[in-house]
Amino acid sequence: MLVLHNKTSNQQLKTLMRKSTEPRTTVSFYKYCLINNPQTFRDHLYIAFSKLKVLGRIYIAPEGINAQISVPTRLYKTMTQLLYQARTDFYGLRMNIALDNTRQSFWVLRIKVRNRIVADGIKDRNFNPSNVGHYLQAKEVNSMLQDPDVVFVDMRNYYEYEVGHFNNAIEVPSHTFRDQLPMAVDILQKYKEKKIVMYCTGGIRCEKASAYMLYHGFKNVYHLEGGIIEYTRYAREHGLPLMFIGKNFVFDERMGEPVTNDVISKCHQCGISCDRHTNCLHNSCHLLFIQCSSCSEKYKGCCNSECREKLNTINRQQ
Repeated sequence: MLVLHNKTSNQQLKTLMRKSTEPRTTVSFYKYCLINNPQTFRDHLYIAFSKLKVLGRIYIAPEGINAQISVPTRLYKTMTQLLYQARTDFYGLRMNIALDNTRQSFWVLRIKVRNRIVADGIKDRNFNPSNVGHYLQAKEVNSMLQDPDVVFVDMRNYYEYEVGHFNNAIEVPSHTFRDQLPMAVDILQKYKEKKIVMYCTGGIRCEKASAYMLYHGFKNVYHLEGGIIEYTRYAREHGLPLMFIGKNFVFDERMGEPVTNDVISKCHQCGISCDRHTNCLHNSCHLLFIQCSSCSEKYKGCCNSECREKLNTINRQQ
């Protein structure tokens, strides 16, 4: 009988990952397309990716696929060919290779079937996600950043924005993309006659956001093709100035990829310059926050004194 899910403990998997010296490539990709039987496709993909030692997080829904994965570098081309063969509409799929491949990113393969590949909270059946804004590439982005009639909008969560963003980009302060969409419509009403440029990490959120803005009456809507990852890669390869400053937050073990050396955020506990995200070590809290090394030592990796004392109590009891 085929095993279609992981059966090894997370701790064992993390240990194996940290011991491994095999070069791996971290890559993300997504595709909005009709998948008639997501569960069947999920099971086929899990079997194939397991054989290739792929690790990471993949969501499959009737509207498409969204993946952030790590694959042995020697098997990267095999993995891409497998995807192209799985579905004809995957051919030529944009592969956003990570800016930083020096650190391990994932330790387990999880493929889940969901209603949406990105949780958007949209229930209006008249909304057409395929009617998206104009795609922009790095050269156009740099040019438009100089135009006073263009408004840049960051469609990532507040904790992503605080460690890195484009100069003068508007923040839509929220914990979730679901909450951001209606907030963006409200915030941008006063800019309705301007050109609106939306961006995110790899393109999946800003692409849907551009469609949502068009649906709500905005006319001149653009979005960054391939997101911050593709923008940075292209700018570096072609010697363009980097207009994104700071760190690009990523949802894996690395928690961030430096784009520039600028540190624009501060430790949430002492206020010194810092862009190191961590999760509170008290498991009942597990808050994501920015903490410098000094405060990490002082608070034992916790977000405050209360969590530190609770953690100390648990450790003494064990």
